[in-house]
Amino acid sequence: MNDIYIAGIAMTVFGRHLERSLDNLAQEALDGALKDAGCQVSDIGTAFYAGATNGYLQGQILVPGQVVFGKIGITGIPTFNVEAACASGSTAFHLAIQSLRAGSTDVALALGVEKLNVPDKAKMFSVFQGGWDVSRGEQNLADMLALGAGVEVPPGSESDKPYSEVMQVYASMCRYYMKTYGITQRQVAAVCAKNHSHSVHNPFSQIRKPYTIDEVLAAPPITYPLTLPMCAPVSDGASAAIVCTEEGLKRIGADPRRCIKVAASVMRSFTHRRIDQIELAAGRLAAQQAYESAGVGPDDIDVAEVHDASAMGEILQAENLQFVAPGEGGPAAERGEFTHGGRLPINVSGGLESKGHPLSATGIGQLYELVTQLRGEAGARQVEGARIALQENGGGLAAMEEAVVAVHILTK
Repeated sequence: MNDIYIAGIAMTVFGRHLERSLDNLAQEALDGALKDAGCQVSDIGTAFYAGATNGYLQGQILVPGQVVFGKIGITGIPTFNVEAACASGSTAFHLAIQSLRAGSTDVALALGVEKLNVPDKAKMFSVFQGGWDVSRGEQNLADMLALGAGVEVPPGSESDKPYSEVMQVYASMCRYYMKTYGITQRQVAAVCAKNHSHSVHNPFSQIRKPYTIDEVLAAPPITYPLTLPMCAPVSDGASAAIVCTEEGLKRIGADPRRCIKVAASVMRSFTHRRIDQIELAAGRLAAQQAYESAGVGPDDIDVAEVHDASAMGEILQAENLQFVAPGEGGPAAERGEFTHGGRLPINVSGGLESKGHPLSATGIGQLYELVTQLRGEAGARQVEGARIALQENGGGLAAMEEAVVAVHILTK
């Protein structure tokens, strides 16, 4: 099977871009990726567009990719619209790779863009309720909240401001881990403090404010044990990647020294498992498949970007990716194992908690960080000697886990 390479990749700053449109954000990401690859729009043979909320928030219910791409100069080629909630961008990237392997083109584009900040705040938060089976929404939430039952919730630990129900789910998982494995709120806060400290060195990050563990614990509550800095902000932004076969690289004249190999690209969906059936977790199965495809193991990974819509998310994924045993993610974070300079730096970009989480742009934004690391261009956040990188990105919720999970492994 032909090797696949990332020839160009780019992202906008993630944040609250109130005055910018979807196509304006997409244009910036596209232009950056084209410049990075040293190619033209005319070189792209197939394009994949990820915009999970365009229909609900902007009213572009049908053909959003064709509309946005048409405004930024991409017409005439096969264009596919991709939706997988928070994993939409990663899914577009995965499908771009599949199009190359199928031989339909030698240069493909994956682009994700989202504009979540809209005047109607209630509508903005309600979009997240579409990330699970809407025919049983109340039951979905009840099932997840039941996981955390039995843990005493301190008074005053619930925000009186609106927030996504997704954070209630993450909080319930925290409480489940507290009673099952003995993790502490302080350990969850250690993940958060680490990521916010990393974000200080990332010019693309929405929040670039460092926090100590004690400051995280003292911050305004969201829902126990989560406080505000532990949760990803509502974000707008775009990211884009240009992927090529070896023939495509030669055709566009890409600099081989800056091209990053996609050693594994894996997507999996949820299974109807019990919460204690860790061996059946979609993230764990996807990671195992990716390791086998790339011919590496968890101990070979030099740097990772994982889905931390809340700090608890990083703990869960560090365990699913087998960086640590079940129940050890919190203690490992508190020991500094996942901090820049530690055993395995995770989310040196700042993660979703501080870099931001514009859903469809998130996955390719994670890949941007890893490509930057493997090229040795990350500046103050550079992981010394990074040669093998892993990305994990989840989307939606089904049964007891993410509805869809993507795992990519990149190598120099």
